[in-house]
Amino acid sequence: MPRISRFPWREFWKLIRPYWSSEERWSARALLAVIIGMNLGSVYLNVLFNQWNRLFYNAVQKLDFPAFKYQLFRFCVLATIFIVVAVYQIYLNRMLQIRWRRWMTERYLDSWLKGRMYYQLQLRGGATDNPDQRISEDLRSLVSMTLDLGLGVLSSVVTLFSFLAILWRLSGPAHFAVFGFHVYIPGYMLWAALVYAVVGTWLTHLVGRPLIRLNFDQQRYEADFRFSMMRLRENAEAVALYGGEGSEHEEFRRRFAWVYGNWWKLMVRQMKLSWLTSGYSQIAVVFPFIVAAPRYFAKQISLGGLMQTASAFGQVQGSLSFIVGSYSEIANWRAVIERLVTFRTEMEAFEEKEARDQIVVAPAPSPALTVDGLNLALPTGKPLIENVAFTVNPGDSVLVTGASGSGKSTLFRALAGIWPFGKGKIDIPRDAKVMFLPQKPYMPLGTLAEALSYPESPSLTTTEAKRQALVDCGMESFAGRLDEVNDWAQTLSPGEQQRIAFARVLLKKPNWVFLDEATSAVDQPIERMLYATLRDRLPGITVISIAHRKELAEFHNRHAEVSGGGTVNRLLLSPAAGTAPS
Repeated sequence: MPRISRFPWREFWKLIRPYWSSEERWSARALLAVIIGMNLGSVYLNVLFNQWNRLFYNAVQKLDFPAFKYQLFRFCVLATIFIVVAVYQIYLNRMLQIRWRRWMTERYLDSWLKGRMYYQLQLRGGATDNPDQRISEDLRSLVSMTLDLGLGVLSSVVTLFSFLAILWRLSGPAHFAVFGFHVYIPGYMLWAALVYAVVGTWLTHLVGRPLIRLNFDQQRYEADFRFSMMRLRENAEAVALYGGEGSEHEEFRRRFAWVYGNWWKLMVRQMKLSWLTSGYSQIAVVFPFIVAAPRYFAKQISLGGLMQTASAFGQVQGSLSFIVGSYSEIANWRAVIERLVTFRTEMEAFEEKEARDQIVVAPAPSPALTVDGLNLALPTGKPLIENVAFTVNPGDSVLVTGASGSGKSTLFRALAGIWPFGKGKIDIPRDAKVMFLPQKPYMPLGTLAEALSYPESPSLTTTEAKRQALVDCGMESFAGRLDEVNDWAQTLSPGEQQRIAFARVLLKKPNWVFLDEATSAVDQPIERMLYATLRDRLPGITVISIAHRKELAEFHNRHAEVSGGGTVNRLLLSPAAGTAPS
């Protein structure tokens, strides 16, 4: 976690500026201008209410019933206008919030998914945890808190300047002696409000400053706790077969202990802050009457004047005390900004890193796949495979074998262009239609047709083609369930999921397919059937398989072995008939 010190104004501006200069800038600015106008209108209404206080209470003091009735009528008119302005101010504020959040969510999702950044951030590690929370919750909080706090500051500033002159005029001078010296303070209630607010703000900051760090940590611990339970749900069968409930329970307890411990710290700190702010607010109710009482009892001001003075004092003191009343929200807002700045910085660093990555995967005019001088490393920088150089011609079938942990799957990721650690060059045929099958296929939520067509739209292939693909892969019993909505990752066995992946290949019809242990969960007869179907339905397809089973050799005409060479492995590829060794 980054060190939280000064407020990151420059970084904050980078977060919010894009929306206000985007294609929606004019509608957003117009909506904000209307909201600000209503905010200023509310302040003006408060000025009118302040004047009403004097007239109403003077009528009460003088027992002037006609004036009393008129002021009640005037209050109803002002209150009605105030309610209408307040309701539409909230409505338009929420409208701007959801429009702003929608725009930012779309941009952050684009950046997160672009170039497989979601995978790279997880692979590299770093300061960003739970990016889903950054996008779903932190963006919402940034937008809502920025608008609410920003408008709150604006309202406080305008209120302050609107009531300064009123309070100065109403409070009059203070005369008293200190150690024989005569002291004269003009507009003394204004200075009293200023001193009261400054002292309250300083004490609030002193007590509440740790809330920034505590809020930051609380969001992280809550997200980690949710993620641990989500992992159990995704791996429910494996945990159940292992009987790992006790271990999972301990892990949940450990993660919740962080939530619990930090919550107590947060609760205690908020309690201390609440003591201060509650006492501050309650004292503020009577403080102006105490300060103005000498002038009232000296008959220098009327009852209406006293009430108007107290009201003006409350407005000035309240605007000066905005930080006191909003400190918890400001602390939470500050933590949200820190998290989003960290997330954005990580994504920008990834984009810069991606530009400097030394494994270059590029389309080439040659019909063959060529790998030259490829060195692969672990994320720690430790070398894994070195000096990989080979050529695979169209129509070849290459079986890649090697011991577990030798780097076979890492080579698979490098060929897919998602492994950034290392250097070298990989040329993919420009016109190649490539498809990669991982060991554990991804099953999206939705219909079986959507799972079968993933990641493309089901509408791109006919229903009959989907059914035939299922039949060809030994999934006849599912051919009539294409429109059924289910959690297919939980419904289908691992072997059935791998057969769904082969059915995807038959539907997409690539001319290059890379398989990483893609048949590890099926038995040998089904495995033979799947490879035979691949050859039968897609003649001329180029297949590169990573597997442990040597029985697959009969479906391949070339063999590559990743073997140990001291601390670094090497890959040796046997030549095909009529092909020179590479």
